[in-house]
Amino acid sequence: AVLKKRLVKLVVNFLFYFRTDEAEPIGALLLEHCRITKEEENVFSISFVEEPERKYCFECDSKEQCQEWVEALKRASYEFMRRSLIFYRNEIQKMTGKDPLEQYGISEEARFQLGTRKQ
Repeated sequence: AVLKKRLVKLVVNFLFYFRTDEAEPIGALLLEHCRITKEEENVFSISFVEEPERKYCFECDSKEQCQEWVEALKRASYEFMRRSLIFYRNEIQKMTGKDPLEQYGISEEARFQLGTRKQ
């Protein structure tokens, strides 16, 4: 394993990485179908379902910073956001008796239904 110092930036469900002296990213990881694992006190890794043998490891300055990154990355995937939307939609519907997505004309779309997987 080769260790390289990189700056990273999370934008929705992409983790961009940069060389420390450059403004343009040199790559990005799409945080879908991946596993975020805390490896050590201040180290976490990202691996993907399609390539489980390949791991991207990240070392943070502190265990607190590491925990913040792990939590943020776990919340970054489309699937997590979709499940959260469905959960809160159901909670609002229980409280108000109305579907909050109905006003946008999208309440019947398959992607907002429980148990529907879009591949």
